[in-house]
Amino acid sequence: MAQYVDFVAAMEYNSRMENNVVKSNAGVAASAVGIACNTALAAAKIVVGLLTGLVSVTADGFNNLSDCGSSVVSLVSFKVSAKPADKEHPYGHRLAEYIAAMITGFFVLFLAVELVRDSIEKLVAGEYGSTPRFVFIVLGASVVIKAGMFVFYRATAKKIDSDALRAAATDSICDCAATAAAAIGVVVLRFTGFPADSIAGLLVALFIVWQGLKILLEACSKLLGQAPAKETLDKIRDIALSHEGVLGLHDLRVYSYGKGVSFATAHIEMDAALPALASHTVVDAVEREVEQKLNITLTAHLDPVDLADEDALETEIKVRDIVESAAEGAELHDFRIIRGVATRAVFDVGVPFSCKKPNDVISDEIGEKVRALGFEPVITVDRE
Repeated sequence: MAQYVDFVAAMEYNSRMENNVVKSNAGVAASAVGIACNTALAAAKIVVGLLTGLVSVTADGFNNLSDCGSSVVSLVSFKVSAKPADKEHPYGHRLAEYIAAMITGFFVLFLAVELVRDSIEKLVAGEYGSTPRFVFIVLGASVVIKAGMFVFYRATAKKIDSDALRAAATDSICDCAATAAAAIGVVVLRFTGFPADSIAGLLVALFIVWQGLKILLEACSKLLGQAPAKETLDKIRDIALSHEGVLGLHDLRVYSYGKGVSFATAHIEMDAALPALASHTVVDAVEREVEQKLNITLTAHLDPVDLADEDALETEIKVRDIVESAAEGAELHDFRIIRGVATRAVFDVGVPFSCKKPNDVISDEIGEKVRALGFEPVITVDRE
């Protein structure tokens, strides 16, 4: 039986490794397409902008150049992310994708600041460029190409579940709007003489600032340890509670080291009267099912609950009411009575991060009421 379980685990591991390679190759190919398209668009627009003096076209060209840089960074990140775990990086290299996004965000912001400065200088100086017909050809072709890249990126991102390519898809459709703004500015300048070109260039530059900040903040959030989706937590709880003998689950925490590399810890409550081997078998089954269905490596701790101690069960109900009234969303778990010279009530209190009341205040309020019941409280307050 043990050999069969090991065989199944090995097959699942190999399947995940093959899937990672396929995703990496698809990501590299998509990034290569982005490099080629954005390089061509950037070169065409920057040359046209410099020849005609149209700052909005030049700004849009630098926008495409930043996209090219983003594609290069994404390509490298896909290569690095696909590397297997090693001695120095036992959790793999999947966080490279978020580091790449941060580098891209800084690069985009740097270019945007330069474009803002250039647009303001030309607006103040009153330098207006010429508008030959080929300018509109370049801008029109850019809108078509960027729309095609949006469709391509979105389809590939959906196929391989890539945040980097989803960001690239959003960026591409936004580039269509930026190029359209540049084209409108050129048209207004040509037919009215109003400096709409410089204004459009400034708007495009500010738009790039917004895009850069969004990329940077999202990447920082994930690197700092973004909270897992509620759906993921609910699925883990449902799997645990579906196993016979499991009374409850608490202290569930999920840690992500990039796409497809997640770990979790949890406490599983079971009847203390059950044989240790039987409880251990159930906990193992929960861990295995979470791994198979959610691709999350779960490490579960067994919490025995004495269902035969009626006095402790009655006291737990009273203490639970005290805990729930102390703070909105507070929960009681790991409750047990330790009898001796002084009878102690030992328990944990889970409090949501949204609760503004300090931990020590919550502990003091609960402790005072528990002492009134005749128990010496030993309380641990956790933010969950």
